[in-house]
Amino acid sequence: MIDPPIGTVTAVMHDTLDLDVAVEFWRATLGLEVLHRDETYAYLSPLSEGGPHLAFQKVPEGKSTKNRLHLDIRVPNRSEFERLVVSRGGSVVEVHEHPGWPVWTVMTDPQGNEFCIYEQA
Repeated sequence: MIDPPIGTVTAVMHDTLDLDVAVEFWRATLGLEVLHRDETYAYLSPLSEGGPHLAFQKVPEGKSTKNRLHLDIRVPNRSEFERLVVSRGGSVVEVHEHPGWPVWTVMTDPQGNEFCIYEQA
C-alpha cells in the first residue's frame, strides 16, 4: 500500500535574471499561455492536463552552477527541436546515448538553465 500524498506539486519555479526572456522562450518553445504576470512572477499554463505550472521568479543574481533540477521534454523530432531551441537563443550542450534508453540532448535556455529533450519512440 502506498502512503497518501503529503503535498501536491503545483508549479516548477525557475529563478531568472530576466523575466521577459525566460517567459518568452518557454512560452513559445512549449506552446504555453501566460496566466499571470507581474514585475516579479510569471505563471504559464500547466505543463500537462492537471500537471504543474511552469513558473518564473525574478531574482537579482544570475545562474552560477549546474541546475540541480531540470525538465525532461519528450519531442516528436529531436533534431528539429534542437534547431528550434537554438533559434530562440538556447544551445546544445551534449548528446547522450545509453543502451536501453532513448537518445537525449542536454540543452540550455538563453540564461543557461539546463533541460533535456528526447524523441518519442
